[in-house]
Amino acid sequence: MTYAAIMGYGVVGSGVVEVLNMNREKITSSAGGEIKIKYILDVRDFPSSPLASLFIKDFSVIENDPEVKIVVETIGGARVAYEFTKRCLLAGKSVVTSNKELVSKHGLELLNIAKEKNVSYLFEASVGGGMPILRPLMTCLAANEIIEIRGILNGTTNYILTSMREYSMSFDAALKKAQELGYAEADPTADVEGIDACRKICILSDLAYGSLVRPEDIKTEGITAVSVKDVENLRQFGAKIKLIGRAVKADNGKVMIWVAPHVLLP
Repeated sequence: MTYAAIMGYGVVGSGVVEVLNMNREKITSSAGGEIKIKYILDVRDFPSSPLASLFIKDFSVIENDPEVKIVVETIGGARVAYEFTKRCLLAGKSVVTSNKELVSKHGLELLNIAKEKNVSYLFEASVGGGMPILRPLMTCLAANEIIEIRGILNGTTNYILTSMREYSMSFDAALKKAQELGYAEADPTADVEGIDACRKICILSDLAYGSLVRPEDIKTEGITAVSVKDVENLRQFGAKIKLIGRAVKADNGKVMIWVAPHVLLP
């Protein structure tokens, strides 16, 4: 049996617990043994939860428990999550996360610590959801020279731009619909201003080219300036607008990275 801890019990953290419980037999079979949650770290109280006995507020309990081998970080942000993740890795615990802000700012450092401690720092879900792209960059594509990375990296903006094109919706109307469907947060700034896509292209670039790229250093433009008129004018020619993240390696070895709306021709 392997003991795990969950740090943060919001939407993502509670979802992890649900998946572990719902797919217990399959996970046990695939992992070669049962993975059991020993602690759930959160500043809030959950007295009515059937898991109430697992909740703790002191991170050091997880850090200092040698039985805990896996820690799932779902705190979010890049301050507390960074400190706790680093301490877990230094304590010889593997860490799993989907925290793109943390990975984009400190991913290479945390990967190096994990390597030194012979544990794992896994963040596949931080880019592309469940679509495998990060692991291939670190394994089967590692011997290849990657000249360019380009893609639609944010689902919320893709939904908004598609709605504007297909249904002639205004930006505000499309955003509101995305929020109603749960595709966009109540505060959609990170999505519509390109911040989310920027963090993801930084992660991809870090792994592909082996050098730390900070999101604040990347030229980033979102989609708030895109109008229905822009979309409809392009549609007449079969073209469309998409928010694209790009990283291009020049002949001199310099990597240029940016996020901006692009016109895609048919």
